[in-house]
Amino acid sequence: MYGNTTGLKSSQADALERLYRRYIPPEQVVTQEVALYLAEISREIRRQVGLLIDRKGNVQFVAVGEANRVQIPDLGRFRAGRTRLRGLRFVHTHLFGEPLSGDDFNDLPRLLFDLVAALDARPFVNPITMSAAHLLPVNPEHKQWEILPSAPVHDFDLDFGAFVRALEAEFGRKAEGLKAGKGRERAVLVYLDDGRAQNPESEVAEFRELANSAGLDVVDLIVQRRRPDPRYLIGLGKLQELLVRTLQSEVDLLVFCPDLSPAQVKAISDLAEVRVIDRTQLILDIFSQRAASRDGRLQVEAAQLKYLMPRLIGAGHAMSRLLGGIGIRGPGETKLETDRRRIRQRLRNLEKQLEELARRRKERRKRRERSGIPIVSIVGYTNAGKSTLLNALTHARANAEDKLFATLDPYTRRLRFPRDREIVLTDTVGFIRNLPPDLKTAFKATLEELESADLLLHVVDVSSPWCDEQLDAVETLLAELELQWIPRITLGNKMDRLAEATVASNLAHRHGGLAISAVEKATLRPLVALMERTLWAEPGRTAPTTPGGADEEELRS
Repeated sequence: MYGNTTGLKSSQADALERLYRRYIPPEQVVTQEVALYLAEISREIRRQVGLLIDRKGNVQFVAVGEANRVQIPDLGRFRAGRTRLRGLRFVHTHLFGEPLSGDDFNDLPRLLFDLVAALDARPFVNPITMSAAHLLPVNPEHKQWEILPSAPVHDFDLDFGAFVRALEAEFGRKAEGLKAGKGRERAVLVYLDDGRAQNPESEVAEFRELANSAGLDVVDLIVQRRRPDPRYLIGLGKLQELLVRTLQSEVDLLVFCPDLSPAQVKAISDLAEVRVIDRTQLILDIFSQRAASRDGRLQVEAAQLKYLMPRLIGAGHAMSRLLGGIGIRGPGETKLETDRRRIRQRLRNLEKQLEELARRRKERRKRRERSGIPIVSIVGYTNAGKSTLLNALTHARANAEDKLFATLDPYTRRLRFPRDREIVLTDTVGFIRNLPPDLKTAFKATLEELESADLLLHVVDVSSPWCDEQLDAVETLLAELELQWIPRITLGNKMDRLAEATVASNLAHRHGGLAISAVEKATLRPLVALMERTLWAEPGRTAPTTPGGADEEELRS
């Protein structure tokens, strides 16, 4: 027996244990005989009593509660075959004749019961009536459950076996219809607005873009405005609504923003039957997908292991699935259950390899510095158009997509100027706001290149409604890295996406820069002239503010 068994007489305990011998035909929710026996015991001990019955009609758990509630035991991974629902129905008594309570409706989505039923166990009530409710597949009314009409137990008109088979089939049919043709992991995004974000709308939009960049099929995005719950981040009611949504839509993944603590990951994973990750883990997964160089792969793996180490204990069944997917790529594909000692050993090996690679990069930078060739680094927010600009200036073939973090590894190319001068042009990984400390390790290779740069090209996406916030985020990060002393040119990119070119010009000039479009090379001529003037300013020589005359002919050549 489970629950509150303190103070029971031995005869009462024996009577409760005899419930395990009872058999309920699969076509019935509960028999009249079992209902009467359950009500009689409940009235005698003045506590609610509940039965958890499987689909074959066997009693799996007997739980004893208080006068107004019953505590359901830990069901672990109990499943009746390959089903979406738990494979258990919960039948329990109510001593005061109340209908289904708030606890019942909380347990229904949280534990994914086939059905929850309450028996009226008041004295002298005959026949005993029963109230019941069950979850619903996705529907136009967005209903989470349906409450069945109350009726005496012997007249309760429901063939339970046929009903639960039809319900499972309907869940499957609706889910397959939603998943048809997608072939991607389905995710629900959860964003908590705790009042600290200056512009929550921009963070929500960026959160969705991160999910799209990771290759997720976003089923829904749930936003809640409240103080963070210490256990679940969001409120319990919203979490239970979310659990029903995952069941209805055959969701594979829940992604939370802001980041979850290890305790919150465990608490949510204990309730959810899907993987649970947060924004940091999503970004790490994108890095793992995009890292092509040895430096990048090692740095991403080190960042993943540092992030996962405090979350391994109690990570739950969702983290023990040894298969590919968002949030478990990289070290997760091999063994997420690796103990801390082995993780620390792996981290030490990674750090040694990274130190050796850093030493080699330092030697290469010294050789470039001795050559006297100026180094220009392209920086900016992710998806601002940095790789597109590098390709346009140098005919490089860097990957350029309309995605966040499309390019992770640095690209270095030479750019020759008309007056027989050349520079080394370096593309860097895009920045992002609220960058966790562990993620900065994955930026190390590119950030080292910035330290030796003679000039920074700060690319800003002027077509974004949040371009000012993105510009400030990059400037803040450069200041944290103590790189604010390096001369920089601010470029308002993607002016071709604005209806009025003057809007881009105003935005760029407001920050002392130029308006360009990396896909229209004619707009890059002022940039080339400005870079040359900045890098090779000669006493007594006045460089033109815009290309013209002989200089224009040289630039065209």
